[in-house]
Amino acid sequence: MLPCVNKKYFGYECMGCGIQRSVALLLRGEFIDAFYMYPGIYPLIALLGFLIVNHFFTIRYANKTIIILAILTISTIIISYLIKIMH
Repeated sequence: MLPCVNKKYFGYECMGCGIQRSVALLLRGEFIDAFYMYPGIYPLIALLGFLIVNHFFTIRYANKTIIILAILTISTIIISYLIKIMH
């Protein structure tokens, strides 16, 4: 795994810390542990999946769906980060 440069030089984790380990856990089938490692993984997968499908197919209300998924993803990442640094 690549080390977090932010944690190495500044001493605190960034908002992306844990995503590599979360993906590794997903690939091993450990879905609950992947969520606990990085709660934003599932909204991020939904957003990326929708973007890929939208690239190949015309989807009605795609822009609104992308905005909603992006807000959900960013909110999940920020809220989980704030919870993590408060502990």
